[in-house]
Amino acid sequence: MIGRILLVLFIIVPALELWTIVEVGKRIGGWQTFLVIVLTGIVGAYLAKKEAARVWAYAQRDMASGIVPTRAILDGICVFAGGVFLISPGFLTDIAGILLVLPFTRALFRNLLLVWIQRLLASGRPFFFFRR
Repeated sequence: MIGRILLVLFIIVPALELWTIVEVGKRIGGWQTFLVIVLTGIVGAYLAKKEAARVWAYAQRDMASGIVPTRAILDGICVFAGGVFLISPGFLTDIAGILLVLPFTRALFRNLLLVWIQRLLASGRPFFFFRR
């Protein structure tokens, strides 16, 4: 399973990104494509930083109330992943990053992450990447 994930992350995603950049470059021009990629990186980094501060404030509020900040932790994971996607060059990763960072779409990914973690814990192998 890990091998397939790595295959997608290191071969298929970059190939799709390059293809998308070339196609967008053909339609709007090379310099315009470059500027859009740079601008999405800058705006994305700002948005991720802003959302990370908001998530951190929620986590602090929960901890001060004596509540385990489960939702804030999951949101933090999503915002971190979204930030990484947003600062990497490419249109597909930018779309994924925006979906992970924006609060109203992040909820879907937070819930999927929670279900995935619950299934790992229920299976008795929460550390799926360690082989026995």
